[in-house]
Amino acid sequence: MSDRLIDGYDLVIFDLDGVVYLIDEPIPGAVEAIARLHEAGIPVAYATNNASRRAADVAGLLTGMGIPATPDEVLTSAGASAAVLAERLPAGARVLVVGADALRAEIEAVGLTVVSKAEDRPEAVAQGYGPAVGWADLAEASVAIRAGAMWLATNTDKTLPSPRGPLPGNGSLVAALRHALGRDPDVIVGKPAPALFTTAAERVGATKALVVGDRLDTDLEGAVRAGMDGLLVLTGVHTVEDLRAAPAEQRATFVAPDLSGLFAPAVKADDYKA
Repeated sequence: MSDRLIDGYDLVIFDLDGVVYLIDEPIPGAVEAIARLHEAGIPVAYATNNASRRAADVAGLLTGMGIPATPDEVLTSAGASAAVLAERLPAGARVLVVGADALRAEIEAVGLTVVSKAEDRPEAVAQGYGPAVGWADLAEASVAIRAGAMWLATNTDKTLPSPRGPLPGNGSLVAALRHALGRDPDVIVGKPAPALFTTAAERVGATKALVVGDRLDTDLEGAVRAGMDGLLVLTGVHTVEDLRAAPAEQRATFVAPDLSGLFAPAVKADDYKA
């Protein structure tokens, strides 16, 4: 009988930034760990709040790192946000996008019209992470929202991990608009909302999925909301000290230094020794 953490799960859902890679560089051991899952025939999926890449682009990035992946294995907040907008708006409705080209492409793909100015009278504002987002973009969004446009945020991650340390994430840009407008977004799509995780499980018919993430307030809280076990890896944002101080809704089931922990005996947070 095996005592590996991974045994007993029929799907592993990975966060990406801080878990599998940092920006465009794989985290040491990640390629090898995911290869072992493939060899064992255990399905994998990737759920990311980063709205700056489409699913096919993420799959290509992973494949280029030595992790074979298909677009069907990738769920992004950009794609999920486009789906939400398509449900709530009529075909062809105008959406002012604050973010990267990937978010624009996803919204256009569901039959909506992307605009960039408040004077175009958009029915919604979609705000996602983009490295080129600036004051002018936020100003247009502010005017459009004050005029009555629905405000959707792809996610509210305060930071995103990088080799140089945490950098401002979409949540920091959302906070700027929240401060200017004096209110919250109407819709927040990404983690910790459970939809990315539950959709991943539904796609492969999994009944016992394990979520692997580096953030308590998104990945692990999302796992709790989805009714799934969660593994915190210490290669990204949060530490084991953060985990021990976290509220119940953000508590990981297990903790490991990196993805090699999938193939070791399970370790609970209170039992982890650095």
